[in-house]
Amino acid sequence: MKKTVEEHAARFSAEAAEYDDSKSDEYHACADLVVGYADPNPDDVVLDLGAGTGAIALALAPDAERVLARDISEGMMDEGRRKVDERGLDNVEFAYGEFREPEVDSGRRIDIVTSNFALHHLADDEKREAIREMAATGARRIVLGDVAFFEDPDPDAPFYGPEVDDPATVGTLVEAFTAEGFAVTAVERVHDQVAVIVAERLGDGDETALSG
Repeated sequence: MKKTVEEHAARFSAEAAEYDDSKSDEYHACADLVVGYADPNPDDVVLDLGAGTGAIALALAPDAERVLARDISEGMMDEGRRKVDERGLDNVEFAYGEFREPEVDSGRRIDIVTSNFALHHLADDEKREAIREMAATGARRIVLGDVAFFEDPDPDAPFYGPEVDDPATVGTLVEAFTAEGFAVTAVERVHDQVAVIVAERLGDGDETALSG
């Protein structure tokens, strides 16, 4: 991680009021794919990590039993809570949580884990720890949208800020999911440096199936 959790939290809290208006077309395309692939049932509990102001959490709420939105920035979560109140939702919970310590009760059932444009702030070994924590929730499906490299990044047109971001290759993320007993069933290329990865928990007799 290039900055501490506290430094990231402070930066995002300072940007919270303008955050939604600052996002790129690729961000919105990525979020739409994450929501579509998450596809919760009415009795599913979704854990959304790095939830920010709630782009994913609020979109999934109408179709899920409950959404647990976790973030490190109180400013971002305050914006999310404001939108929850505006929409009259009663099944979205914003609370502090980190990727490697999501602060979810040990007995809490989690069916789906989502995250969009957040994991890339961690170093690769920290990403693997985070994916291990996602798997440990018992979720059957994990949907990750993030800055990630399909090829070498173009130094003249990076989609990330090298001073605060540390994206992985898509291959690194796929390997992390498969190491935790998941089949990567889809990889969507939103941009040369933006990917959506869908991972499904393997059961007895399942085989990994990757489609792009």
